[in-house]
Amino acid sequence: MPAKVFTDKDADLKLLKKKTVAVIGFGSQGHAHALNLKESGIKVLIGLYPGSKSIAVAKKKGFKVVTTAEAVRKADVIFLSTPDLVIPQVYKKDVAPNLSKGKTLLFAHGFAIHYKTVKPPKNVNVIMVAPKGPGHIVRRQYLEGKGVPALIAVQQNPTGEAKAIALAWAKGIGAMRAGVLQTTFKEETETDLFGEQAVLCGGVTSLITAGYETLVQAGYQPEMAYFECLHELKLIVDLINEAGISGMRFSISETAKYGDVSRGPKIVDSRVRGAMKKMLKDVQSGKFAREWINEARTGKKRYHKLLKHGAKHPIEKVGLRLRGMMPWIGRKNTKGAQAAY
Repeated sequence: MPAKVFTDKDADLKLLKKKTVAVIGFGSQGHAHALNLKESGIKVLIGLYPGSKSIAVAKKKGFKVVTTAEAVRKADVIFLSTPDLVIPQVYKKDVAPNLSKGKTLLFAHGFAIHYKTVKPPKNVNVIMVAPKGPGHIVRRQYLEGKGVPALIAVQQNPTGEAKAIALAWAKGIGAMRAGVLQTTFKEETETDLFGEQAVLCGGVTSLITAGYETLVQAGYQPEMAYFECLHELKLIVDLINEAGISGMRFSISETAKYGDVSRGPKIVDSRVRGAMKKMLKDVQSGKFAREWINEARTGKKRYHKLLKHGAKHPIEKVGLRLRGMMPWIGRKNTKGAQAAY
């Protein structure tokens, strides 16, 4: 049965306008939710740790910035927008001691609740509002009078208004303009992690670099390999986003179409599908979560080593030079606070 789609008429912003909300963290999702809610008429506090580089950015955007502990004490709805593995320490130090009966904890991803890295008391609401897009797109779409679809979930509902709060929040950030679906913390977490690992991030980046390396090793110019295996990917993905896979095939040449349907399955063959199933099992069993949590506890040495290795790949140097020839591609500062670019 198709999932029910909630739209603007299903939510009442008055519910949030009677409350104070706190956004803990001011990164990609945090800054987007905070700005959109503020412009929807909601009273928003920003909670940050002393010395955070985001303090100046948040103040410049017109927010009152307080410590995380104070934000939790003052707010009725608390959005933990910090990274998954930062949430437990923030929760233990600043959130748990200041929670009181009837407050609402809100997450944009189910990791912390599903894998029990935090265990809220039973007398607080626990909900999720997860936009299906990065924070900067959530913000951009809101400003354009549009919205990014989102998921909502309710884990605990002692007050009886948890779902209504989730729907109101989704409306406040503009998600209802597109549509909102209800899920569970379990379903959102497991499908999100699998998608990131097998397709959207891990699968795609490995496919891109493997294709690039195959062409370069065969004697083709690196620039040609970059254009064919990375640059044009966005053009194809845009077509898929607009009209689905069949719609993309409608727009490409017959030669490309035949190569797609006859050769694609030879790349994603039974061995790859088996690896995907194993990856999903690791997510479902909690094996991946335990590995990632342990990696963080031991200083993220392997994580940083892998990132550093990826950044040194020749495709990055070639891409930097070729993107310099494309003035329509905006330049992003990826060194400072996420909310600043």
